[in-house]
Amino acid sequence: MPDPTLSIPAAPLVGGLRFAEAPRWRAGWLYFSDIFAHRVLRVDEAGNLDVVHEFTNGEHPCGLGFLPDGRLLVVNMARPEILRLDAPGEVGVHADLADLAVGALNDMVVDAQGRAYVGSMGTHDPAAPRPVDPDGRVIMVEPDGSARIVATEVDDPNGPVLLPDGTYVVASFPSAQLVGFDRDADGNLLDRRVWADLTPGSADGIAADSEGAIWTASPLQGVLRRVREGGEITDVVPISDDIARKMPLACALGGHDGRTLFVLCLLGGVAAITAGSTEAVVETVRVTVPAF
Repeated sequence: MPDPTLSIPAAPLVGGLRFAEAPRWRAGWLYFSDIFAHRVLRVDEAGNLDVVHEFTNGEHPCGLGFLPDGRLLVVNMARPEILRLDAPGEVGVHADLADLAVGALNDMVVDAQGRAYVGSMGTHDPAAPRPVDPDGRVIMVEPDGSARIVATEVDDPNGPVLLPDGTYVVASFPSAQLVGFDRDADGNLLDRRVWADLTPGSADGIAADSEGAIWTASPLQGVLRRVREGGEITDVVPISDDIARKMPLACALGGHDGRTLFVLCLLGGVAAITAGSTEAVVETVRVTVPAF
């Protein structure tokens, strides 16, 4: 089998961030959350950075998505709620999920109908051994803000995507798996399965392309990997040979032709988080298969 490793290096796009996560490409801009700086930003392909909204009440923005009318939804990790940016500077609560969430909320994907799928991480300590029975959940929020649980016993659901055929896939970083679900007409998740076993790798944020393959940011290996259903790795992009220096956390496909893979990296690794002195950057890699 040929070596899937690509020799194309990642190129810097923007730096000076605190903790960049949850990227989404839309209309010429990469939107993402700078969690510890309490703000949502966007950057274009030329590296022009723009503040979309800065939160001032202790919110920790994370997962992002857009309603059909273009309004931005933002997961709040500080409280179990999804916020909605109705106009510049005008934020409302789209959904209060306190009665449904177990642990903090994390990442999110929103479908074309405006249904938001948000991960509730569960009660485990990420540094502790894995629980026998994980209690993370996936919660679906309708466009009107009503919500229901659509998956339970998920091990720290993170980095969700929707594939071209409508399949919902979510990353379980602790279990090193991508978990897939079919969806019915009402948006319910059905036929749960291991979409890909990533061991001995890992996956945090993920991005889907037009062939239905998924790019995974693999923090513990310092690489990006493109994987097909069943686990075949077709491409590997080295990001760092020292994850204590730079660790890829999330990725998104976009750009003018859909072939730019944006990579959000944490500098200083886990030690920086522990010390409370995180720094993050966004880099780019050109790939062959575009976004859909």
